[in-house]
Amino acid sequence: MSVLVGLIVTLGMLVIVPVGLRLVGAPEPVAIRRAWPLFAVPGAVCLWLPRGAPAAALAACYALGTVLLALHAPGRLLRTRSVAPAEVAVVAALVSPAIAASALVAERSGHRLLGFGPDILALTVPHFHFAGFAAALVAGLVCRQVDRPAARFAALSVPLGTLLVLLGYFLDDRAELAGTLVLTAGMWTVALLTWRDVSGDGRADRLTRVLFTVSAAVLVATMLPALSWALGEATGLPHPNLTWMAATHGLGNALGFALCAMAAWHRLRRSDPADGAGRAGRAGRTGRPRRSLRAPESRDTCEA
Repeated sequence: MSVLVGLIVTLGMLVIVPVGLRLVGAPEPVAIRRAWPLFAVPGAVCLWLPRGAPAAALAACYALGTVLLALHAPGRLLRTRSVAPAEVAVVAALVSPAIAASALVAERSGHRLLGFGPDILALTVPHFHFAGFAAALVAGLVCRQVDRPAARFAALSVPLGTLLVLLGYFLDDRAELAGTLVLTAGMWTVALLTWRDVSGDGRADRLTRVLFTVSAAVLVATMLPALSWALGEATGLPHPNLTWMAATHGLGNALGFALCAMAAWHRLRRSDPADGAGRAGRAGRTGRPRRSLRAPESRDTCEA
């Protein structure tokens, strides 16, 4: 695994996933979130060891944590009894790290998985941390916040596109291109709604608005190399190599999109009247309550 990919995955394990788990809404995986460092730290360490049994064992420890997180998804569905788009996106986010961890265990052991070699597996790990987890979660948060058909489209198309890209690995490059097109459409819709609707939320301070704007702008830019790559693989046209993809698409999504978006949503949630102090004061100033960022347990605010 290259140094750059290792740094990106480390960020995903140690920062993006635990911060994201604070944003999923009720019912929250509180126990898993609190125990996450016990799984994520060995997972991060394994990235910097040579391939072999020690690295694979540490990767398996991380995989255990992601499986526990994925097992939270069925219970969440039973409790919320909701298949609204925002809830679908959140559930997809909860399951995605387990897919990444499966690839990581095989890659760290130096073995192939489902016919794929270590190089492809190494790229699958960041893909399912950032497209699978971060992007799906952000799409779900946007859908909760913005009551528009476009928001529901984004909440469904981001996890669907991520899944189609995975299926494209098994089918052919044209199927992967189709998945990339769906994923890009969803991501660009998330960017548009973030810039137009979410960043203008009255609860957002200046720094929060800047973080939202940066995440939206970067998301538009970083999906262009992904489109170029998928189109080139499907048609034979010139396209960036994997090193360039990691340096542009991968690094940009990790720092510019995921990190900024998670920080912005965390700041916005802290300012949410439903989260604690200030509720009465804000209601008095505005004359009406604002929509809570917390998802209700029985139904999603972004209805189908």
